[in-house]
Parts: sequence; structure tokens; C-alpha cells
Amino acid sequence: MTTHHDIAVLGAGFAGLGMAIQLRRRGVDDVVVFERASEVGGTWRDNTYPGCACDIKSDLYSFSFAPNPEWTHKYARQPEILAYLKATADRFGVRPHIRFGHDVQRAEWDAGAARWRIQTSGGEYTARVLISGHGPLIQPKWPDIPGLDSFQGQKFHSARWDHSVELTGKRVAVIGTGASAVQFVPEVQKVAGHITVFQRTPPWVMPRMDQPTSEGRRRLFRRYPLLQRLQRQWIFGVAEARFLSFTSERFRRAAESIGLKHLEAQVSDPALRAKLTPTYRVGCKRILVSDDYYPALTQPNVELVTDAITQVRGNRILTKDGTEREFDVLIGGTGFDATHPPIASIIYGADGRSLKDVWTPHMQALHGTMIAGFPNLFLIVGPNTALGHNSIVYIAEAQIGYILDALSYMDAADLAALEPTPEAQAAYNAALQEKLARSVWVQGGCTSFYLDDTGRNSTLWPERAAQFRMTLRHFDPALYRGRLSPQRLLPLLPLRGASA
Repeated sequence: MTTHHDIAVLGAGFAGLGMAIQLRRRGVDDVVVFERASEVGGTWRDNTYPGCACDIKSDLYSFSFAPNPEWTHKYARQPEILAYLKATADRFGVRPHIRFGHDVQRAEWDAGAARWRIQTSGGEYTARVLISGHGPLIQPKWPDIPGLDSFQGQKFHSARWDHSVELTGKRVAVIGTGASAVQFVPEVQKVAGHITVFQRTPPWVMPRMDQPTSEGRRRLFRRYPLLQRLQRQWIFGVAEARFLSFTSERFRRAAESIGLKHLEAQVSDPALRAKLTPTYRVGCKRILVSDDYYPALTQPNVELVTDAITQVRGNRILTKDGTEREFDVLIGGTGFDATHPPIASIIYGADGRSLKDVWTPHMQALHGTMIAGFPNLFLIVGPNTALGHNSIVYIAEAQIGYILDALSYMDAADLAALEPTPEAQAAYNAALQEKLARSVWVQGGCTSFYLDDTGRNSTLWPERAAQFRMTLRHFDPALYRGRLSPQRLLPLLPLRGASA
């Protein structure tokens, strides 16, 4: 038996929940959310490693329509963010629309019926509109190291933390020094007998300056919500100002000076400090914030290794200098494959090709939201929507608003299907890549997860976050084509009086 819904949403993280909530607030009741797990939360449900926290301040890393006056720290911890998402799902009544334990296995556009046919582990569905809330940070990425799969000790990735593994007194290897490692290394250092951190490239680490929020602050925000909204705007503005460190030589030098002074203040050993000093421009890789990562590396039970790993043999890791080190536990802190999202392999468009094939060699979309050849498919946090300086929740909300406008246009124009024209999508991405080609993310002297296999930056938005929202402020029908009946594919013209 096949169940039909008007709108299907994939995923119940920030993006999927935000979309479902706003649809409900618009009076759209026929919405289903497919969630493979047994609870909401997405990234903040799956990542439970010690020290897991957000690197955007709490008042901004939340829905604009659901402020939380109860944050206990400037930077919220994972359990608190997960609790916030659970409470928000309850508060806005979307849980009855979520199908937990429904892993989407295939979604295929049926041109004749003008609807999506969706196969899930919990049954078959159809939907007029399919909205993907699957973000890019889903699939953990392990490095290609000979013998890694056959490591004879206990091994897990930070995104799949195995809490049953006892780390107390153990010899622990950590591969990678990205955003997750910077948070969990100080926690592991406290209990491990010895921890060896294998670093390929040192990150730029800025002061975090986190601190608990006072009861007085929480009480004030509970009583006067406007004050928290003003605080949110202030945090957003400061984050937007940091964008100048990506574009201005003067501000870049200032940012690098802050990072180097932070390193010097926390690491007195000149040899260790040299290993931790980046040799590329700030911003080329993701900028990290921490006050306890550098001090953890200076502890007597920690070793930082910068020689490349050549092989894993049994429970030993071999490096290029010929050294062998023996370990009980190996932890991957190597991030995610952001340029090959797993969702792309299960979505099939109008010509029968998968999104994965269409996105070979490059991911691209119009406004990071719709894709030519995939009618009635919308993405939240799609290609070239990520930020290096501000909140991704802000970006997701901008896309949600744009999707709502597109759906309103479809209803007003009585359209069965909507998709970008190939020309509009190509022009949009050509302009993006022209900006990105001159940017620090491509010219900054490093390699990063921002870049795909060919060196193209298919993940980041190259301007301020506010500019992204401005770009999506109005739905422009001239960039799209719509189908009025199963037999006719016509270019769209602006519709007078449409809600867009």
C-alpha cells in the first residue's frame, strides 16, 4: 500500500524541523517528515563525543521564531542543543508528522503523475513536493591509510562515538585536528594514559572565551524576549564583521595576529608551537575556537605527531620517519565528506539519472535550493550555502522562507511542477565560482573539506550571510519553468498578484 502526502520532508534536524514547523504555521497540514533514527536532532543527536558543543553562540544558533532564554553557556553543549530541538518539535506540534525509523532508500520523480515516489524502510509513499533537510555533515570520512580497516584495537569515528570503550589509562591515537578533535582531545587527555594526536595541517585556533550564563540573564530574557532578540542581532552583526578577515588584507592580518598570540600565550615550548603554527591564510580552512585545546597538547601524557602516517599494522601506527607507535584505541577526528552527500545517491530526477550522477564532478543548484531536472525538489543547506563565519541556522531559515514563497507561487499559478531552467542554474553557479576562484577558500594555500575532488569549492557561500538572505528575499519566476499539465513543459512568466 502506498501512502500519499502533499509534502514530504527528509530529516528531522534543524533544517527538517524548521521546514515542517513553518509549513504548519502556514496552515499546511498534509506534511510528513521521514527520520531514519528514533528521535529528532540530526547532527546534534548523532554527535555525542565528549566536549561536543557549538562554535556559534547559543542565542544565534537557534531558530529565530523559537528563542531559548535558558541557555546555560555562551556556547551551547550538545545535550542542551538536542534538548532544545526536542522541545521545539513538541512546542510546535510536529511530532505527529514525523515517521521515525523510516530510512529513505529511493526517491524517484514520476513525470506522468507529477509526484515523487519514495521508498522507505517503513513503507512506500508519494508526495507532490520533496524537501531534503539532510545536511552535508552526515557521512563520517576516514583517511585512505593502508591497513586502517584492520586496526586490531578498538576504533571509532568521533561522529559515531563508542561510549562502551573505556579510555581510562589507555594508549589512544587521534587522527585529525579539525573542529571535533579540538573539542574532544582535551576531554580524552584528562583520562587517557597517553594520547597521540596525528596532525596533517595545524588549524587556526581563536580564543573561545566561553562562560556560563547567569540566572539573572536567563530571568531577564524570560521576562523581556525583546532583549534576547537584540542580543541575537548583536551576535549576528559581530559574526558578519568577521567576514572581513576573509576579504580584507588588513583584517586578515589582525585575525592572524590574534590567533598567533593565542597560540603563544598557551604554548611556551617553541618546538611544539612551531608544529602548531599554520602556514596558510586564516579562513582557508575552518577557523576553530578553543581555550583548552592548546593547553591539552602541552600536558605530559600528550604527543603531537606531524609526520605523515604511512601504514597501520596490527595495533601499531607507522609514520614517514620510520617510527612505530602502539595503541589500544584509535579515534578518527577526520570530519565528513561534505562534497559527496549520501542523499544524492538515492534521489532520481526527471530523466532517470541520480542526483549523484548529475553532481559528478560538481555539486550545483540554483540558490543552493533547487536543481534543474529535479522538479518539485527543494534542498535546505544545499551546494554553496555553508558559511565560514556565521550560523548555518540563519541560512536554513532563509532557504525555508524561499521555499515557502516558491510553494505559494506554485499554488497561485496552479502548477503541477516547478524546476530551475538549466540556463539560470548555470549562470548562477558561474557567478558564484568566479567569486570563489579569487577567494581565500581557494587561494589561501591549503586543502580543505570545502573543495571537491577537482579543487572546486562547491560548499561555501562566498559573501556575507545577510547577502544570501537578500538574494533569496523574493522568488523570481523568470529563473524557472513549470508544468501546467503532465504533457506540457512551459517557461514560467511572472504571475501578477502571486504571493511571492
